[in-house]
Amino acid sequence: MKKIFLSFFVIILLAGFTVPAKKQSLFNGKDLTGWKIYGTEKWFVEKGLLICESGPDKQYGYLATDKFYKNFDLTLEFLQEADGNSGVFFRSTIEGTKIAGWQCEVAPKGHDTGGIYESYGRGWLIQIEEEKENILKPGEWNTLRIRVVGDKVQTWLNGQPMVDFSDEKIGQANGSIALQIHDGGGIRVKWRNLLIEEL
Repeated sequence: MKKIFLSFFVIILLAGFTVPAKKQSLFNGKDLTGWKIYGTEKWFVEKGLLICESGPDKQYGYLATDKFYKNFDLTLEFLQEADGNSGVFFRSTIEGTKIAGWQCEVAPKGHDTGGIYESYGRGWLIQIEEEKENILKPGEWNTLRIRVVGDKVQTWLNGQPMVDFSDEKIGQANGSIALQIHDGGGIRVKWRNLLIEEL
């Protein structure tokens, strides 16, 4: 009886180590709970979608998670309306509208969606290959995946690999996930199904 109990306990213990982590939603479809707005640009919920659009000041704006995420696998969907110049920052911190961190670009066709840019620092760390510009579907829903573990960053757009590289500075950082509105005005992007798995 004792052996049976021990065997059962070992099975449960091992099962606990093999159960994959569950993805959690960053957006509840109702309001901006769990997020903080930076700047004067517009962030709101409409028909279960998260919407960002330029405000009258036409400046940079950010919507950042209250929680920090260091190692994660994030998937989300976006639909660009108007200009559509935006981005998804990771391991980021914000003061006012000045952000420190790294951006996975979300931009109109021909402008490196899926590439990685460091704001107020080194600029482009890695841009996408020219032939990958056709993976973006303008005016349609696109699926973006960002995986960051240690110093390694990988991105996918609509299931296709975009970038895969390592960077020591990124590996040392920690911070929020943040969505961006670029300056200049005329921008509107819809977001949905923001799912994250902590690694």
